Amino acid sequence: MTQRIHYLLLMLVLGLTACTTAGEEQDADLANRTIRAAATTGIVADMVENIGGERVEVTALMGTGVDPHLYKASEGDVRTLESADIIFYNGLHLEAGLSGVLERMGDRSSVLAITDGIERSKLIAPPEFAGSYDPHVWFDVSIWMSTGETVRDTLIELDPEHADLYRANTEEYLTELEELHQYVQARATEVPEEKRVLITAHDAFNYFGQAYGFEVRGLQGISTESEASTSDIQELVNFIVEREIPAIFIESSVPQRTVEALQAAVQAKGFDVQIGGELFSDAMGDPDTEEGTYPGMVRHNIDTIVSALKGEQGE
Repeated sequence: MTQRIHYLLLMLVLGLTACTTAGEEQDADLANRTIRAAATTGIVADMVENIGGERVEVTALMGTGVDPHLYKASEGDVRTLESADIIFYNGLHLEAGLSGVLERMGDRSSVLAITDGIERSKLIAPPEFAGSYDPHVWFDVSIWMSTGETVRDTLIELDPEHADLYRANTEEYLTELEELHQYVQARATEVPEEKRVLITAHDAFNYFGQAYGFEVRGLQGISTESEASTSDIQELVNFIVEREIPAIFIESSVPQRTVEALQAAVQAKGFDVQIGGELFSDAMGDPDTEEGTYPGMVRHNIDTIVSALKGEQGE
């Protein structure tokens, strides 16, 4: 009941804002002013900022440490979305709590799921995820690169006069991401194949594992809305002890108590597993830090994983 009331209030705000938005500014020639773009997550915003460059002013709804699986729109978010010329979101049910608001926005704004352009054959469809795709596609850099082409084409359609700028920005950024992909591949090979096991708070790293040769286990499922059962936890404890996994990892957008509880349960079995560090999964790091960019986040993650699994922590 509370969620329904929350949703209805947001729809009321949306309707009032739509009535009071200045038509003159909405109808302004986009070629002569900066495009106002809204993005759901920081990861999506980073892609749009790099492709749009100086032509696009991007506002991200979700900041550092915010879990998009559980996020609900505020009144301020609705106003941000309402005033945007275009709205970019991840899609694949990542932002499930925003789905109703985004659908309503589609009546008056351009709304794009940037994963729409990814070939469905490249997506992971876990049987336990109710027939839907795993939304964490950014962990395979080579797949995430295709979202840049989708953003580019959308901005060109919206603002054709600056098509050459968007094409140049895309080419430059995708070159950087190709180098990033190769960096992750190279670093992953530093860990012996039998030691490439990544255990985290929730099952966000399947694309990473598939692309870079890691076996991936998560305490929670694809969405953080799911809860790990006692049997699931015990199975994971036994797995860590039997395989002598040296490190498990916390995530910046998921409470770390679940991983700490897992560590304690493993230690109760007589095996000392370390917390290998914090990984950025559904949210990037603080603004104005290297981890506050998509390439910086990815580099931080692979460096942290490799260091911990090789036993180099504290060296």
